Amino acid sequence: MKAELLYEGKAKKVYRSTIDPNKLVLAYKNDATAFNGKKKDTYVGKGRLNNEISSLIFPYLHECGIESHFIQKLSDTEQLVHETKIVPLEVVVRNVATGSITKRLGFKEKTLFSPPLVELFYKNDRLEDPLINDDHALLLTDIRTQELREIKVKALEINTALREFFQSIQLLLVDFKLEFGRLPDGRIVLSDEISPDTCRLWDIETNQKMDKDVFRLGTGNLILVYEQILQRLEARV
Repeated sequence: MKAELLYEGKAKKVYRSTIDPNKLVLAYKNDATAFNGKKKDTYVGKGRLNNEISSLIFPYLHECGIESHFIQKLSDTEQLVHETKIVPLEVVVRNVATGSITKRLGFKEKTLFSPPLVELFYKNDRLEDPLINDDHALLLTDIRTQELREIKVKALEINTALREFFQSIQLLLVDFKLEFGRLPDGRIVLSDEISPDTCRLWDIETNQKMDKDVFRLGTGNLILVYEQILQRLEARV
């Protein structure tokens, strides 16, 4: 189902679909990166795990009324998705303080944010994805004021749905990164992926990190952790 390679990122390759020119095939890679690509490694099976996990989460969000680019899982490592033009913003939703925000703003580790905190980062590898405000976003991208409001509302709706979803498998959703894209008709929908690469997840009972932080911080076996998440999700289904 794959035609020409359109783009290769840190975690996925994007191909044109042979079935429909308005659809794409996402192929998940085994590469792991952290700190804006400064730390890199390869883990056999990582691409399969992220694809499997993401392919379980997107349908759940669809059931919650949240539209995305996801259509279906094609294989162990591939998904069929609607083509979207990605808005060059990373939308980060934080429920609990950890990571960069504790260093950047001095929040105490594990401070609860109520309501959840939404931050914007400009997707630009050369600038290392800097934190920006709404006015910056309007200047740096083609997004409009109403669309920016819409994205923030959607991010919080996704947060509500995902917190409940992960809680059902005994995981606390600490924070996560979202990307949005425009469909050909102009509608903005959730795009990219939702996986342990893009979410911080802590085991509710043990506080064990169950996400890419085990690679980022060198504190655990990434594949074993991702396998545990997939097993919990499959048991839930």
